[in-house]
Amino acid sequence: MSAKYNMLAMGASYGSLLGIKMLMAGHNIKFVCLPEEADLINAEGITVRLPVRGQDELIEIKSSDYAGQVSAASPDNVDPADYDLVALAMQEPQYRSPGVRELLDKVAKSGKPCMSIMNMPPLPYLARIPGLDTSALTDCYTDATVWENFDPSRITLASPDPQAFRPPEEPANVLQVALPTNFKVARFESDDDTAMIRQIQSDIEALRYDTGNGEVELPVKLKVHESVFVPLAKWCMLLTGNYRCIGVDEARSIREAVHTDLDQSREVYEWVGALCRQLGADAGDQVPFEKYANAAQGLAKPSSAARALFAGAPNIERVDKLVQKIAAQQGKQWDLIDEIVARVDARLEMNRKAS
Repeated sequence: MSAKYNMLAMGASYGSLLGIKMLMAGHNIKFVCLPEEADLINAEGITVRLPVRGQDELIEIKSSDYAGQVSAASPDNVDPADYDLVALAMQEPQYRSPGVRELLDKVAKSGKPCMSIMNMPPLPYLARIPGLDTSALTDCYTDATVWENFDPSRITLASPDPQAFRPPEEPANVLQVALPTNFKVARFESDDDTAMIRQIQSDIEALRYDTGNGEVELPVKLKVHESVFVPLAKWCMLLTGNYRCIGVDEARSIREAVHTDLDQSREVYEWVGALCRQLGADAGDQVPFEKYANAAQGLAKPSSAARALFAGAPNIERVDKLVQKIAAQQGKQWDLIDEIVARVDARLEMNRKAS
């Protein structure tokens, strides 16, 4: 029988997607979230709905049906020393929030292995990429000081390729998956830490779900890779779709952002892909544009970044700016990337003045 792990997930929204797979595999998870969310999760658990190939209806998975234990707490009621693995599942601006900031610092000082499923890679993860000057990237972060006490060797990144959202008409403990792709995670520097996430990968891959008409394999898996560059494949998607949802005056869907001008979308995608290869990524680890464009056909909502901006958020994750700055370090610049960054800058400035 394989070891059972205790995972702490900072963030109960997107974190529920990884969390439900951990619970189905018999591992335990505690979510760090707002008090009202914690009360709901402690009373009712979590529910995740996801599409499965060959099934007409979404499959609904409830944590109460599985052996793994789920619980939730506010940031000040958690000790990182009690956990084997910490998942960073909030959006980057949230880590400077009162309470969250202090817990993140405890996580850093605990030396526990951390796996991020944020779009914005934690600053210490970027320190694992040879040749990058991370000191020149700090202004891409809402508050880069929250990452100061992390050991880069104990942090890794899983590309948040699966797309999911909380249905607005449902309670906060329900998550619905729109695009059931995999989390592609880079190995840790430590063999022992890597062995743990490989075991979790194996446990999740073994899962089957009984539909009543037989057992089916479930999508959304954890795939462990040797290369530190594999999770960066998400950057192509973010710059092509998520940030191009952001117009001057309104947001559009990811599908519109990608398919309104498919040739330009391909240019953006391939430019960012070339930047990743210049850093050291292997072309074989990147997702072909055609596969991404096909998946984007099903993404009928604006990205979370676009929705937040047009709802008045004073800060969002700035992968657009991060790519721009890393490109500059590599001697690359493109007007179209600069335009994307300028649009986000302008909307953020407007939101900050308004608030």
